[in-house]
Amino acid sequence: MTLSSRVNSTISTKTALLMASSLFITTPAIAKYEYSPFKLSVAHVSTGTADVGNDGNQLKRNVWMMDLEASMSINRQWSIGASVGYDNLDYGWHVNQDSDIITASVPWDSINRYEVGLSVNYRPNKHWMFIASPKMQYAYANTASSSNARSYGLVAMGLYRYESGNSIGLGAAYLNDIEESKVVPFLAIDWQLSERWSLANPFQVGFSGPAGLELRYQLNQDWDFSVGSSRRTQRFLIENDDITVEIEEWVGFLRAGWQLSKSTSLSAYAGYYFGGEMNLSSPDITEDIENQVAGALAFDVKF
Repeated sequence: MTLSSRVNSTISTKTALLMASSLFITTPAIAKYEYSPFKLSVAHVSTGTADVGNDGNQLKRNVWMMDLEASMSINRQWSIGASVGYDNLDYGWHVNQDSDIITASVPWDSINRYEVGLSVNYRPNKHWMFIASPKMQYAYANTASSSNARSYGLVAMGLYRYESGNSIGLGAAYLNDIEESKVVPFLAIDWQLSERWSLANPFQVGFSGPAGLELRYQLNQDWDFSVGSSRRTQRFLIENDDITVEIEEWVGFLRAGWQLSKSTSLSAYAGYYFGGEMNLSSPDITEDIENQVAGALAFDVKF
């Protein structure tokens, strides 16, 4: 769960690490994860009201996110995965003065984001795993058409697993977003620091940014707590002539996770967005976003 976005549509870094672990194990006794082929995630994020620019305009965001992932091992060396997702981003504007980014007469206040991704995973030996994940996304506001809102990309990663079970890897995401192409390098990690402490990636890698880092504390079998941060990006079409809005910001968060059963979990987040900017592609205008608090709930079920 991303506190405003998941880095969409390919298999998540966390899921990739889980699949890697399930392929690397040689006996059930050393399995670190309980593998399940399907995972359904539902999350809701709500932010506080923030000033945008210097015209007195304010923005409050509410986001619903749904994602379904599937994975399957073909043999000891090959596995495949797929994911589909839908997000609804409700942008509640209070327009004090019309600007190039937002007007009271025609506000863009609802964004739809559809995502689909595939993954191919290859394990040549007991230590190495290589992952390639193509992805496609449509992200557009209520003032634009979906036909002009397509983005696509490829995430590639090499992952090394030590005898201890710890995993670390490097990767890069090539993203051909709406009217912009970029490459995002990232670090993939799942590292047990001690019996209770571990370091891992909280987010997926893709259109919404890198994977971030999260320090976790396992209190007992049912409860864990963590603190983390990452740079996040949202880019979507607001007019059909390839006019986009991009939001870039940092998010820091505290998380409490409750393992309801072997297959279901619930996480509560308290977050803080800071260093945010909103950019309009044409004309090229950037306005600062005031720092704001956020809260989120995420429910996962594996089956």
